[in-house]
Amino acid sequence: MSNRRIFLALSLIVFCATALTAAEPMKALIVDGQNNHKWQETTPVLKRLLEETGLFTVDVATSPAEGEDMSRFKPDFAAYDVVVSNYTGDSWPEEINQALIDYMNAGGGLVIFHAANNAFPKWKEYNEMIAVGGWGGRNEESGPYLRWRDGKVVRDRIPGKGGGHGPQHEFQITVREPNHPITKGLPPVFMHSADELYSWLRGPAKNVTVLATAFSDAEKKGSGEHEPMLMTISYGKGRVFHTAIGHAAVQCASVAFITTFQRGTEWAATGKVTIPVPDDFPGPDAPVVRE
Repeated sequence: MSNRRIFLALSLIVFCATALTAAEPMKALIVDGQNNHKWQETTPVLKRLLEETGLFTVDVATSPAEGEDMSRFKPDFAAYDVVVSNYTGDSWPEEINQALIDYMNAGGGLVIFHAANNAFPKWKEYNEMIAVGGWGGRNEESGPYLRWRDGKVVRDRIPGKGGGHGPQHEFQITVREPNHPITKGLPPVFMHSADELYSWLRGPAKNVTVLATAFSDAEKKGSGEHEPMLMTISYGKGRVFHTAIGHAAVQCASVAFITTFQRGTEWAATGKVTIPVPDDFPGPDAPVVRE
């Protein structure tokens, strides 16, 4: 065989190998098993939403039930490109806590889904990963509230509870960082379906970027403040996407949730977003829900 033919054959092999490598999906892990919300309903939806992008294969690590022995619960975070937490419940063994810290310090990706920001109120590193959280006895000692006032993020250190919401209702979400990969191309204001509008979240609030907020109307038992709904956080070399929306499976059918969750998870895994904004993404007047 001539040198030219050998070169062409090798080039074809390299091209095919590169194409196959580029097509390999990323690995995502959803952690669940305990929650004050119906994780049995939401985990299958989250799994499907990630798989339908074509970018991910998804495994699920389900913890023992509340009060049961946690010693055999050992999710291998390091084997995944991104970890999605759908967990709120008993503390994990210190070994698992350290494994998550090591994973994030090494450049891992983490997604905090709705009530996962209720978890681990006393775990310092976790609270730094999520920036702000609610319930579990959180108060002013946990850190400030994050508010959007006069065109900027304000860290409000007044005393008060950590976490709360009024009755579920439809609400507008306003993009505050339109050039971030997750929110780039989204309408400036869009509607989300009836959901819990988390308010009074507080915590260390370090290395956090507020991507989008929603107004928590006092007439709906809210805070009267523009509250963070979508955030990113830097922790170690890792990336965190924190979404406060998505109470149950019905809320996860909102196109506002679907799109931001998919794009946020891709960003947490890679630092980039290739998932396009869909044609049915809502504007400011009415939510869009997929069957």
